Amino acid sequence: MISIKNANNSIKRTVPTLEPEAIAIRSSVGRILAEDIVADMDLPPFDRSMMDGFAVRAADLAGPHSTLKVVGESAAGRGWHHELSRGEAVRIMTGAPVPKGADAVIRVEDTSENDGSVVIGTVVKRGTSIVKRGSEVRSGRVLLSKGDLITPYNIATIAAFGYAELQVYKRPTISVISTGSEIVTIATTPKQDQIRNSNSVMIASMAAALNAKVEIRPHVMDDIANLKRAVGSASERSDMVVLTGGVSVGKYDLTKDAIIGLGGKIIFDKVRLKPGKPTVFAMLGNACVFGLPGNPVSAAVAFRLFVQAAIMRMQGAGSPLGSGGKALTNAELKAPTERDLYQLSRSEIDTKGRLSISPVQTRGSSDLASMRVADCLAVVPRGTRNQPGDIVDILWL
Repeated sequence: MISIKNANNSIKRTVPTLEPEAIAIRSSVGRILAEDIVADMDLPPFDRSMMDGFAVRAADLAGPHSTLKVVGESAAGRGWHHELSRGEAVRIMTGAPVPKGADAVIRVEDTSENDGSVVIGTVVKRGTSIVKRGSEVRSGRVLLSKGDLITPYNIATIAAFGYAELQVYKRPTISVISTGSEIVTIATTPKQDQIRNSNSVMIASMAAALNAKVEIRPHVMDDIANLKRAVGSASERSDMVVLTGGVSVGKYDLTKDAIIGLGGKIIFDKVRLKPGKPTVFAMLGNACVFGLPGNPVSAAVAFRLFVQAAIMRMQGAGSPLGSGGKALTNAELKAPTERDLYQLSRSEIDTKGRLSISPVQTRGSSDLASMRVADCLAVVPRGTRNQPGDIVDILWL
């Protein structure tokens, strides 16, 4: 049995990063940068007014009620491009360039204008209400790095520095295959000993949420010849194949046999993890192959820890495992002696404003209904018992 850390190290060593491609910025949210984003100019590109008012020379304001001659107006997109002289003021709008010679902006509420002049009702220091050129970003600064995720919150930064087209890593193509003679389609009413196929849509949705291109392939019964055909075909047209079911040690657990029979190499097939111990990772030609347990909770946890890491590595992500943190546990958490526990949990902010989690009660790793209320995994190292009030690591789902 391999540790979770060593399993992810194996994935890191084995899974290739896909080639970059150029795309338009409007289509880039959710993609991973394959280049650094570098500022091509200062920001702001000029001294900028923080408010509506009058641009002045602070030295001209000997005291309250100084009177200055209004000689022009500077608006956003229409600056006043002359030099301000002694005793002069320029009407200015928020975001407009500050004229040369001006070193302060008086807000309009502190002024009164009359017949081409303005009376200043206050005294200010040099620099008041001015954002200096380059004070936010200097030309040449790296703003986002290769491996960063493009989001709705950083795309404006990218656009501000002229990147109409971006280099990003290609999206991986993923084939999802469910296995098992007990599985029927979602639209079918199960007969005795049958269950609906919930795993395929779950795994496909999790992969699609990571910006992968996903195809749900036809379901495969417990038959080695059919399974080999399905896996072989999928591996030839996909960067990754994800199977659910057939990874344990029973008579009809055929996933490893199919991979080996096709000439694939098993990298690991058991992990010190609860739930999700019988997770398989292999290479078949140029395709990565994951075999996940058929139990939905186990499949979801194994996907979060291993398949997500592989998908994000293919896309060049700097942090392939995603975000985590720490929280107080509201209940006892006990891990087995030989395996780390990743417990489905629900987060909340307690009465003291602290992040806390409550384990989601399940009736085993086949209890898929429990997943509907979980938003994180509580991490408990093997052999560890956490008491209520202890701080534990969490991994967001």
